[in-house]
Amino acid sequence: MNQPNPRVIAEKMIRNIGLVLVGKEEAVELSLVALGCEGHLLVEDVPGVGKTMLARSLACSLGLSFSRIQCTPDLLPSDITGVSVFNPQKGSFSFRRGPVMANIVLVDEINRATPRTQSGLLEVMGERQVTVDGQTYPLSSPFMVIATNNPIEFEGTFPLPEAQLDRFLMRISLGYPSSDQETAILSRMEKEHPIGKITQVVSPEEITGLIQAAKEVFVEDSLRAYIVELVNGTRRHPCLELGASPRGSIALFQASRVLAVLRGRNFVLPEDIKYLAPFVLAHRLVLTTEAFARGEKSSSVLQEILASTPVPTEEALHG
Repeated sequence: MNQPNPRVIAEKMIRNIGLVLVGKEEAVELSLVALGCEGHLLVEDVPGVGKTMLARSLACSLGLSFSRIQCTPDLLPSDITGVSVFNPQKGSFSFRRGPVMANIVLVDEINRATPRTQSGLLEVMGERQVTVDGQTYPLSSPFMVIATNNPIEFEGTFPLPEAQLDRFLMRISLGYPSSDQETAILSRMEKEHPIGKITQVVSPEEITGLIQAAKEVFVEDSLRAYIVELVNGTRRHPCLELGASPRGSIALFQASRVLAVLRGRNFVLPEDIKYLAPFVLAHRLVLTTEAFARGEKSSSVLQEILASTPVPTEEALHG
């Protein structure tokens, strides 16, 4: 049996999700990169730009189970992971599964959950399992958390700690549509919501094939060194209190391999790494107090590091 072409998978997904999200091809491709890495995605943007629709249409296109957790300050960790319930007829406890027991879990407005509840997601995201009353329950595979975060509102919110942010493979934003794109959105919403037209176009087996194909992608030694140098640059920069951890290096390495295979290659290019670095590394950086007071942004600091770090030459790649 022939292995599915990952580039064809990406094209089918982008075309299918494009029925709901107009002009968001980059976001769809990055979502597939996160899924191919078996990682998690943080979507940070203002309300109403399609964050929830991205998660729903991704699950529908893949034929995977989907659940949504709406975060509020009174949400408890057990509301996410599940709880043991006593059955008086049987005289024993049984486990009631929480909403994380799905393939794709949308955690909406994650910064509205208390730190205690946010910490309940750490084991889920890091270990892909849930432990309740000493009993461990493995999660489904593939498994992906897509969390949304509103960066504008501060009242009634709890900023994500660095340990939580570091669990997300990438952070992306969708942005406002152009005038033409917004006109197309209005046309598609004229009679019914286009989410009803989304059908499964990719099988779970094809996604498994994508994950396995990415593990065979070749990364030249000079490109591995380039990734390490970029990450080390975040640890040396005077505007940064905290640089990216080795988890950031691993994430950039894995993401570049998945992106390469989605674009029809079995090798990584320097452009793959440069393109992905802002999405993979920026949210892992912590500015110094002085830099924050000056209005610096971690994304702009990362652009400085990218501009000042030498890119491997053609001779280094093939020599």
